[in-house]
Amino acid sequence: MLPTLLKRTHLDKPLVTIPHDVGDFFEHMFESWRDNASADYETAAYPCDIREENGQIHVDAELPGFKKEEVKVTLEHGVLSINAEHEEEQDKQEDGESYLQERRYRRIQRTFTLPKPVDESKVKANLKDGVLHLTLNKTEASKAREITVQ
Repeated sequence: MLPTLLKRTHLDKPLVTIPHDVGDFFEHMFESWRDNASADYETAAYPCDIREENGQIHVDAELPGFKKEEVKVTLEHGVLSINAEHEEEQDKQEDGESYLQERRYRRIQRTFTLPKPVDESKVKANLKDGVLHLTLNKTEASKAREITVQ
């Protein structure tokens, strides 16, 4: 390997600052989006787990701060949708200045295509400690069967 005699030039600097510049671009883009948003709400996703056990599909979805009346679960043709929304009570302040208000309205949603067919008429749902637990029974057609080879 030969030692280089060339010094680093100003051309190297833009390559070093690209990650910083890209980060600034997205931060400014999101700031302008937040500042100019016409709706006063935000839609977000939340963590979920889906697993199969003993002929059932179990779905656990984190919904912190939501009451069961604020949660809507739909299941149609193997597509599961979980939506939750509520309005937070605003502090009524006659004096003073508000610097940040993010808790006025909150809506979160997720939609999944289930991995196996389920009996859509027999779904159990329970909301406990901010986690929605769903139990869905697989249909007989989706359960594994042993086939006799002749």
